[in-house]
Amino acid sequence: RFCESVEAAHSNHGTAAKVAEELGITAAPLRLDSQVKYGAMCRGEAEVYLRLPASKGHMGSGYVENIWDHAAGCLLMQEAGGVVSDMNGAPLDFGHGPKLVKNRGVLASCSPELHEKVVAAVGKHAD
Repeated sequence: RFCESVEAAHSNHGTAAKVAEELGITAAPLRLDSQVKYGAMCRGEAEVYLRLPASKGHMGSGYVENIWDHAAGCLLMQEAGGVVSDMNGAPLDFGHGPKLVKNRGVLASCSPELHEKVVAAVGKHAD
């Protein structure tokens, strides 16, 4: 199962569905707000978190992620053995002020092996 934002304006649900299909995920997405998605993943309720840009603009997305929306969740995922990156597989860079200006999108996976597959699937289907 994968999780994503409730707000379609914050994440491209259509592309996420294509990525999920590519990964063989058939369950409906778990749609949650805030960092609850990271907690759900750490509890084993989902294996993948997809936050894919919904529109063009900054690095391809009009929306730039806030560090406070991901910093604590990223730490929790790493401590639980998961991986968090941007769409290109680069670690989230929290060192440039309140926004993740050096990253595009956010991906989280419950294992490094799965994360490699997620990054590849996103690269195949994302704009």
